[in-house]
Amino acid sequence: MMAIPRQKVVVVGAGPVGSLAALYAASRGDEVEVYELRGVVIHCEFFRTDTNNPCASVDLRDPTTVPLNFTKSINLALSERGITSMRHSGRDDLINNVLREAIPMHGRMIHGRDRGDLWEAAQAYDVHGRAINAIDRSTLNNALLDELEKTPNVKLFFNHKLTGADFRTNKAWFERRIPGETPMPDDAGIAGRVPEIEVSFDYLIGADGAHSAARYHLMKFARVDYQQEYIDTLWCEFRIPPSEDGDFRISPNHLHIWPGREFMFIALPSADKSFTCTLFAPSSHYNNLETSAEDLHEFFDSHFPGVCPELIEPAALSEQFAANPHLPLISIKCNPHHFNASVVIIGDAAHAVLPFYGQGLNAGLEDVRVLFEELDRHGVYDPNSSIYTRGLKRNAAFQAYTDQRCADTHAINDLSKENYLEMRSGVKSPLYKLRKTVEETVDRHFPFFGWKTQYARISFSNQRYSEVIKAVQHQSQVLGLGLSGALVATVGAVSILMWKYRQYLTPVGLVRCSRHLACVGLRAVRRFIHM
Repeated sequence: MMAIPRQKVVVVGAGPVGSLAALYAASRGDEVEVYELRGVVIHCEFFRTDTNNPCASVDLRDPTTVPLNFTKSINLALSERGITSMRHSGRDDLINNVLREAIPMHGRMIHGRDRGDLWEAAQAYDVHGRAINAIDRSTLNNALLDELEKTPNVKLFFNHKLTGADFRTNKAWFERRIPGETPMPDDAGIAGRVPEIEVSFDYLIGADGAHSAARYHLMKFARVDYQQEYIDTLWCEFRIPPSEDGDFRISPNHLHIWPGREFMFIALPSADKSFTCTLFAPSSHYNNLETSAEDLHEFFDSHFPGVCPELIEPAALSEQFAANPHLPLISIKCNPHHFNASVVIIGDAAHAVLPFYGQGLNAGLEDVRVLFEELDRHGVYDPNSSIYTRGLKRNAAFQAYTDQRCADTHAINDLSKENYLEMRSGVKSPLYKLRKTVEETVDRHFPFFGWKTQYARISFSNQRYSEVIKAVQHQSQVLGLGLSGALVATVGAVSILMWKYRQYLTPVGLVRCSRHLACVGLRAVRRFIHM
């Protein structure tokens, strides 16, 4: 029996999620081609010297090359879901290299000021000491691209823009753009457009972000329910430099938060001993702050005490606020995530989430693991399959992936919105602290109950997001019943005591009772002295 030919997989997007998907496909023997809209700075020599490589015409050493993170923060929070997904790629060196450059964050550090004095209070993420990891986006991306570079059945094409796709005939078209090169008149095509190349594939993976071209073309073929929302919050990035002696200015093992009810300022540690910071605030506040530097400094002094001038010089604060873009926050839900056996979308292309749970990257990497688990489970890589049955199996696998991930990614989308409220104001609430204490106490001393905080379930497990919501709702009901029962028992006990000892409720009775308690206390002190 003749072996069926390898599948050809086209991945659109060379960010962390697309790169990991390419590694998964390549490890299963597929011929993989990765197409990326932008150029990317890579520290390997391979792309600079191999003139047969399609990227050789791009001078990746050019500092004007637009990086992959041109609209994203350079810092990411890598947690259990992302780590597990990278481990399943079978590249042990990959996850070891990434974690070697990561900085563990064991909890939040809440900052404030009381009666003129600055204070900070740590809140551990986990009673078992587990941590999330701050990682530079380019460090993670380069580690993944280095693995792809070493893989013989992977080809990388940068500066290629997806312009069209036919998911019935399995063809896609890309414009090939070379920085600094102007198309010749004969090559310009219609209306001066750069030439397009046609690429065929067995299936295409769209991992090209929130403004996905792959999703746009998918929606021409599938009946996609699509929801896009911009919340009334903008973000701007700042930087806390290292101290004069080259060390961190504040604790590197915490995610620092200055909560402000309607807004907040956060800081994540970087490997160069600096902190990458973000101001999240409604657009109206940004409009007001853009009027003058004095307003900006007064705003920070009032709401984020200890940031300026202690951590960021006033001039640097003003310069960064003016120079760095003020960007919107988008959330996206869509269903389905595929069409037939020919295309599937992952990461932000399928479900852009707000950054307040640190799960955008982790959910995207988890997409890759779940997708290929379904492909394996449905026998897509069974060597005894025919081309026809392989297509049917792939279609079934894509459907199973859509069914699971739509439920889960919609859940983390909602949880991320809720966590914004918690981070900017709830972390200082007595009720929040009480519930956190109760849940962590049960988790620590009675682990057989399986009781965990929502944060621990999200960040330190691979439990499905939709199941996390159900588990937390159940815990809330049990906790509510427990507190209600304790309250009823307390009220009942007080009522019984009041009925039994009602003679003490008169003014004279209360005086006698006080005298009696004083005598009992005095006798106890005497016994203690003569022990």
